[in-house]
Amino acid sequence: MFTVPTIDISCYVDPDGSAVERARVAAELDAACAGVGFVQVIGHGVDTSVIEGLASALDDFFALPLEDKKQYTRAGVNRGYSPPKSESLSMSLGVAAANQMNDFYEAFTVGSQRSWFADVDLPESSYPDNTWPSAVPAFRPAVEAWFAAAQSVSRILLSAFTDALGLEAGYFDALTDHSIDALKMNNYTLPEGEIELAGELTGMGAHTDFGILTVLWADQVPGLQVLDHDGVWHDVAPADDALLVNLGDAMARWTNDRWRSTVHRVDPPVIDGRIIRRRSAAFFFDGNHDAVIETLPGCARTDRPGYQPITVAANIQAKLAGLKSGIAPADTDRETARVLAAR
Repeated sequence: MFTVPTIDISCYVDPDGSAVERARVAAELDAACAGVGFVQVIGHGVDTSVIEGLASALDDFFALPLEDKKQYTRAGVNRGYSPPKSESLSMSLGVAAANQMNDFYEAFTVGSQRSWFADVDLPESSYPDNTWPSAVPAFRPAVEAWFAAAQSVSRILLSAFTDALGLEAGYFDALTDHSIDALKMNNYTLPEGEIELAGELTGMGAHTDFGILTVLWADQVPGLQVLDHDGVWHDVAPADDALLVNLGDAMARWTNDRWRSTVHRVDPPVIDGRIIRRRSAAFFFDGNHDAVIETLPGCARTDRPGYQPITVAANIQAKLAGLKSGIAPADTDRETARVLAAR
């Protein structure tokens, strides 16, 4: 039976957490990451008011007229507003939809920028300045509060992952001290009156995330589906007070698929020709732009060659080219095969 485990990480949130409890949680995370690749995380320490503030900020921004939202679109940069049907996430794996740019969600993205790391020479392409919607003054502080909370959860989880993989404490520190982090806030809906849905229209096409791990807040509305190891799609919804966590390509490459990046998609239900609205906010903890992704100690296998080494930035840029421009990335054979074999 396909089950997403619920894991309490409070012993890692607590700086004085029990070593015995941490060992138990690390083992549970190892089993989940090697299995379904998704985890319901509780005991994460994020205050309810921060989550409520995020939800309110999303409501206020996405309620703006489409033409007003389009003022915050930035071509060629993974920041700002993305209108409906301007992206195709399945193309980040080289899997084309019948109509390539067909994902009907709209989104707003913010992330790490160079000014946060004044003592490091960083490329603007990986750390561009953020765009903030002046039409919604409360948006920025609410989103920044959630960004900081999700960032904290990500680093706590990375510490637990380090233990789960049997690595020395702090192993990933030098690979994440100027991490490219991004928060993509999604609204699954269509403009008022657009009720004729094409057969190939998708909420968010099948894809893997690009980095180390993703922390997801989402409405408890059906739509999110996860692909299991047998090529079958399963519905997943966040449990009460839980955050959903899944692995990205960087962790899969580092572990040589001991832990696989999770293939997932979103297809919210349609009733009477209308899509039930669904909101989500995916925080991508991606690692330093110049961190090299190559097989970790203890993850080499004689029966499975490791991935070719690649930097975090190169991997992200290849996937974004597929997402936004329809240019299929190279070296995604393992993930692509899993999507194409799905049933």
